Amino acid sequence: MNKTKEALARRIVSDDKVTFGFWIYLMTDCLIFASLFAVYVVQRSATAGGPSSNELFDLPFVLVETLLLLTSSFICGLMVLAAQAHRKNLVIIGLIATGLLGAGFLAMELTEFSHLISEGYGWQRSGFLTAFFTLVATHGLHISVGMLWLFVMIYRVSRVGITPATLRKLTLFSLFWHFLDVIWIFIFTIVYMIGVL
Repeated sequence: MNKTKEALARRIVSDDKVTFGFWIYLMTDCLIFASLFAVYVVQRSATAGGPSSNELFDLPFVLVETLLLLTSSFICGLMVLAAQAHRKNLVIIGLIATGLLGAGFLAMELTEFSHLISEGYGWQRSGFLTAFFTLVATHGLHISVGMLWLFVMIYRVSRVGITPATLRKLTLFSLFWHFLDVIWIFIFTIVYMIGVL
């Protein structure tokens, strides 16, 4: 009996350390994005005689992109509720739906990048475009990593089911995905909305 209690206590302490470490990771990511936002704000007017943000950005296109990510975040939250209720099939459906919406978001982001580069407005054109591509592509890279994590979770849930460890991993994934959603809202507001107005 005492061995069981000790093993449970060790697992709880280990889980707490992992969760704490994950929060530290998210805070370091906040610092990275804060730095990239600061660089963007400073470089926003450094167009080197080229086009400015209000000439380049298509706000309705980016609004659709934003809606895809917000919807994926909502579904991700529902997926965690399904995991807490031990509804394996709903968890897998939620993960797949989140992944499809995330893939749609990435496809739209890559389309925007491709369009800008084909028009001659790549990252090397000006300080403004360098800051823009760096900030938005860093977010896109995080979404790509989240997609890999999502596929691993689909595999794990389908093989193992909803265990306490799987539930913790799904919860941490959801925190990561929501974090990226919050960062995108800042990008949408600071880069696109203010840039077009």
